[in-house]
Amino acid sequence: MSVAYAPIVRALGSETALVLVALAVLTLDFIIGRKREVAKRRELVGAVALFGLALSAVPLVGQVGMTNVLLPGETLVVNPLVIIFKFVLIVLTAVTVLISIDHDIGTHVGEYFAMLLFGAIGMLLLVGTEEFLTIFVALELTSISLYVLTAFHKNSLRSQEAALKYFLFGAIATAFLLFGLSYIYGLTGATNLRDIGAALAKKGTDPLLGVGLLCVLVGLGFKVAMVPFHLWAPDAYEGAPTPVTAFIATGSKVASFFVLVKVLMVAFAGAVGSAYWGAFESGWAMVLGLTATASMVLGNCAAIVQRNVKRLLAYSSIAHAGYILVGLVAASSTGATAVLFYVIVYAITNLGAFGVVAALASRAGGDDLEHFNGMAKRAPFLSLLMLVFVLSLAGIPPLGGFFGKFYLFAAAVECDAEMFGLLWLVALGIVMSAVSLYYYLVLMKHMYVLPAKDETRIATPGHLKMALAFCAAGVVLLGVFPEPILALLKALVVRL
Repeated sequence: MSVAYAPIVRALGSETALVLVALAVLTLDFIIGRKREVAKRRELVGAVALFGLALSAVPLVGQVGMTNVLLPGETLVVNPLVIIFKFVLIVLTAVTVLISIDHDIGTHVGEYFAMLLFGAIGMLLLVGTEEFLTIFVALELTSISLYVLTAFHKNSLRSQEAALKYFLFGAIATAFLLFGLSYIYGLTGATNLRDIGAALAKKGTDPLLGVGLLCVLVGLGFKVAMVPFHLWAPDAYEGAPTPVTAFIATGSKVASFFVLVKVLMVAFAGAVGSAYWGAFESGWAMVLGLTATASMVLGNCAAIVQRNVKRLLAYSSIAHAGYILVGLVAASSTGATAVLFYVIVYAITNLGAFGVVAALASRAGGDDLEHFNGMAKRAPFLSLLMLVFVLSLAGIPPLGGFFGKFYLFAAAVECDAEMFGLLWLVALGIVMSAVSLYYYLVLMKHMYVLPAKDETRIATPGHLKMALAFCAAGVVLLGVFPEPILALLKALVVRL
């Protein structure tokens, strides 16, 4: 093997392992074929996928200690921050696999788990690059995998409609992203984020830069489901198999927000602008300030009237995208740290919430609010976990969601401590958090107060209980002991 390729192979160890396991999963399911029941096939193939995910974490251990190692061509980068988020994505994918083993995903078991792993590969590539073309390829690998998974219930018109909307909106967002990248490349002659940042710092203000930046924000805004690029989310969340919805709402969001932070803080550091009240200035901070406002208001207000739990959580995720953007509008290392911390907390919380929905809805006959009536008696342990997840999403102390929002809002206030220019955005975020408590409590009312038509106890597999309990423990620990991970992220973000 050529020495030049050795660092690349080492850096792509996790992705290579997942490619091999995805092919092995397809081959295994093809071999056993119809010889086993679908449930047994899910268990066997899911176990192989879990083994592969555990195997993919091993190369990350060998990369610990590598600091901003740019690989040949500068398409890939290895540093502690990348390693942490790759590990987070692997854990999120593993929990999604555990949820999927217990869920009806149809007869195409091998294809399902393979697409899940290919989606994870795209997310790992996404956080491990600082080059726009590689970001685009990784985004497309992730997106195509999620489009297929969303449509996996072939006999469900709702699933097919959701996948079609997801695909069409995604195609348009991709076109905007490519259009923006062409302008950025034309202005700078570079595709690497750091080279773009250096080139734009010399050029100063340029109208074409504004067009390119706006198009890039449209493309990435679709991935994080911020208003007005959110229209696909409610239908995709409701129509997709629930484990897939969990994967879209967590792994995809983690990777996309990580890239958004890098793109804005590294490539477009010179085009920040201002969202300060009374002192608006053109730039990405102003744009994100307005989209954060719209996301928080629309997401929370629309969630109030939802009668389907998955749609409720979809609009909730739009609102949470708004909260996260508040930290990004601060345009500081403190804000970036708060964003990355909250993304981790939110992903763990949302994954647990959708895991509970997947476990209960498949046994209750549906995922409307009425199907969750009396679940506290039928499934007390899962109902308790759901209470933890919902309170964290609402921002109730001492759970991780509360401290995540606190640091986001604190970063926005701290960036202009004398004039409190972003106080209007923080105040709106606090008000909208109070609004969100209403519809979360409506869900809890159905689970804990309203009587069930059928009080038969719901049996849940031990592996699923352990996976969801792990998520709940993470939410509690990140709320009680947030400082270690915050200090680590802050030290690493400064090196961006």
